Amino acid sequence: MLPVLALVGRPNVGKSTLFNQLTRSRDALVANLSGLTRDRQYGQGRLDDTAFIVIDTGGISGEEEGISAAMASQSMAAISEADVVLLLVDGRAGLHPGDEALVTHLRTEGKPFHLVVNKIDGVGEDIAASDFYQLGVDHLHTIAASHNRGVRQLISTVLTPWSEKIVEEEVPAISGAIRVAIVGRPNVGKSTLVNRLLGEERVVVFDQPGTTRDSVYIDYERRGRHYTLIDTAGVRKRKNVREAVEKFSIVKTLKAIADAQVVILTMDAQEGLVEQDLHLLGQCIDAGRALVIALNKWDGIESDDRDWIRSELRRRLQFIDYADIHFISALHGSGVGKLYGSIHAAHDAATRSLSTPRLTRILEDAVASHPPPMVNGRRIKLRYAHAGGQNPPVVVVHGTQTNALPASYQRYLEKTFRRELDLHGTPIRIELRSGDNPYAGKRNKLTQRQVQRRQRMMSHIKKSEKKARQKKRDG
Repeated sequence: MLPVLALVGRPNVGKSTLFNQLTRSRDALVANLSGLTRDRQYGQGRLDDTAFIVIDTGGISGEEEGISAAMASQSMAAISEADVVLLLVDGRAGLHPGDEALVTHLRTEGKPFHLVVNKIDGVGEDIAASDFYQLGVDHLHTIAASHNRGVRQLISTVLTPWSEKIVEEEVPAISGAIRVAIVGRPNVGKSTLVNRLLGEERVVVFDQPGTTRDSVYIDYERRGRHYTLIDTAGVRKRKNVREAVEKFSIVKTLKAIADAQVVILTMDAQEGLVEQDLHLLGQCIDAGRALVIALNKWDGIESDDRDWIRSELRRRLQFIDYADIHFISALHGSGVGKLYGSIHAAHDAATRSLSTPRLTRILEDAVASHPPPMVNGRRIKLRYAHAGGQNPPVVVVHGTQTNALPASYQRYLEKTFRRELDLHGTPIRIELRSGDNPYAGKRNKLTQRQVQRRQRMMSHIKKSEKKARQKKRDG
């Protein structure tokens, strides 16, 4: 097993900065803002031949209430999972009572830990560490995580007990894992749905919009199948987004949509389908991702209103009639288990291999049933089709004058291919390609010959007429 390192400490001491340095990534959001990290973030690091797992956590102040209490519980869970804890403190701010409380807690739990004095740049190692010697810890290190100063020496010391046991070992990549992103507006129950799907309190849930700020990737297994679940930050209207942190959160949400294979668009049944839901739906369609729609908080809807909501939702979402719609309650778990069937169907359709002969037969039948229109007195000819990609499935159609094919006929082809191939839960894209005209260059040459011939004929006629006039004068 790889060693697991948990980064804990008070808010804004540099845990996420150190996490990014150790994992050589930008997976954790970093800003000069207290309480930015709220959920556990896992990553893999490596020092020479020794690999390790690192956990980024939210800040613990010792005076948690409300959402801070939920963040603290996530940090405590990370401490329980870790083999060794890196307790980060702020070298510029000096010793804080919260630091002493964390040291006491770690000693009570009997958890091995190292005290890491961060932000020594511009202060000096001895001055920054002087306040913390009174804690009486065995292992004290000084670093500047933002400049990667002292980080290598720190990890080398921490991993000494494992360096001889673990050589060239990494977390094996999970082959065939289905990447599922949970997206939606703020406070529609995305994190609650994530915890319900996982069967544990893995991410922070609180009745407050904007609880999730970062995209959290979670690998897990269910009934022999592997999944990567992505919890994302809620996306609001652009005019309502003012803070830079929220802008970065939205960017990471859009990146999660691009990384996913299946997107579960979560909506609030009590608020109905709003404009921002349609905007997010457009983002998913533009990204070409397989789609499942979950209408959450269904348990709070009166039975008399449910039929009207169902019919209204189907009416307004006719343009994505290929996506399954589920009415669920993430809080109580009703209907959540049925999401897996739609996830599997959408993923299988989006990643299916399509053969050229079958695609060509479907194209020929579609053209025979409903031929393309005439353009400038000439018929558009669609000759054959083949697969051009997956997730989403891409069908490449070859023919002549395909650039003049109307959008309505392209939609007809999309629906025909989706129906015949039974591509349920995924969009499909049609790419049109026209072959080169072998006579395109020869037509111009033929015209030039005609011009030259006409010029010779006119010259010959003029000479004949001149001779005739000369002969008439002489006669």
